Amino acid sequence: MTSSIPDLEAQLNDFDPQKRKQALQSLAVLAEQKEIILPPCGDEINLHCHTFFSFNTYGYSPSAIAWLSRKRGLVIAATIDFDNMDGAAEYLEAAALLGLRACTGIETRVFVPEYETKVINSPGEPGVAYHIGIGFTPGKLPAAAIESLARLRAMAGKRNLGLLAKVNAFLSPVVLDYEKEVLPLTPSGNATERHICIAYAKKAAAYFNNDMEALGIFWSGKLGEDASKLDLPHGAKLQGKIRAKTMKKGGVGYVQPERDAFPLLRDANSFILASGALPVHCWLDGQSDGERELEQLLTVSRDAGTAAFSVIPDSAYTAGDRTLKIKNLYSAVALADALGLPVMAGTEMNTAGQKFVDDFQSPELQPLHHIFLKSAFILYGHATLSRLLGMGYGSAWAAAHFTETGKKNDFFRSVGEKLSPEQEKLLANLDSSATPANILQRLG
Repeated sequence: MTSSIPDLEAQLNDFDPQKRKQALQSLAVLAEQKEIILPPCGDEINLHCHTFFSFNTYGYSPSAIAWLSRKRGLVIAATIDFDNMDGAAEYLEAAALLGLRACTGIETRVFVPEYETKVINSPGEPGVAYHIGIGFTPGKLPAAAIESLARLRAMAGKRNLGLLAKVNAFLSPVVLDYEKEVLPLTPSGNATERHICIAYAKKAAAYFNNDMEALGIFWSGKLGEDASKLDLPHGAKLQGKIRAKTMKKGGVGYVQPERDAFPLLRDANSFILASGALPVHCWLDGQSDGERELEQLLTVSRDAGTAAFSVIPDSAYTAGDRTLKIKNLYSAVALADALGLPVMAGTEMNTAGQKFVDDFQSPELQPLHHIFLKSAFILYGHATLSRLLGMGYGSAWAAAHFTETGKKNDFFRSVGEKLSPEQEKLLANLDSSATPANILQRLG
């Protein structure tokens, strides 16, 4: 019996990679046979899609992200997973099958010594900053980069175990076994705080046999919140409150990170650049001490090798003081653009309610859309030339051919606009002796 389209789409999120691959291939055949009509690419982008290899609130795999992006008509989409690249190869393979412009990267946290007394973009944690690398080529990482990724995974696991011990003591008799009850929620053992929250919510529901009254008494007592506001037994509001009350700043499980708990910004950038990827500064909402002096902060970050800028538009302006947040968003994007930093935009999808793609026609985002779109083409051009030829944005080849950031941006934007997955063969047999003009000529 042939599986239905909804069944195949659900199978895209199975933890078994072979089942995901088979489902995607079946959907691609249906699209080729016009049983599924895929739209032409428009002008929507999402360059910050977490997959279930870190945490996606909808459970999307890399293959699902590729399929849904192509089904929606996105012109470019990128996956960014936390502290790992376990799904990168799958995503690029899926995107190539579907003819989707794609790139992939990682997000991590770094320490910025120059800001050790000021909060940057990790609330309550002076000197600590969320940071991105985009444009990696899985399977071609240098040994030092592989070692760096292994250290990031080990650091994250160590933090999780320390946190779990404290939260278990607080939530007893609802306690978790990390190996048996948390790690199985992930396809490759890369658990996050959000996985732990889901595990606690489900463990409590099981412990109290889904008795809503008893469950409500337990959670309201532990979290200090009216049970009617927690969407029991294990909804997103409950998970968010568990995380806020037990794992974030001021929570019983929170441990203020020491300086050596994260790699230094400069060291992280070195491994990103050595991998042919591009370091990206992450901006939150302009309200921290560090982000209030954004130009100075970006000077520090650029001096350490950072060459692009990231925003998460929707959450940056929809929560809190909208007027202030929109003003801050516009100012941050304008500054980054003026400095020649490509501005990547995306929704993350690691929190319930986040959109698959931002509403770029909204009154708030429409004025910024052209910057996000041109930047997406720059980053896709960089990622593809890095993967195919080792000649990405931060490469020695690019440094030899471009002394002006504006001209470099124009070139990589042109590559991103002209190039599609089906046309990659046009760049065959080129090497580092090729000039930018040679490459553009090949692409027509």
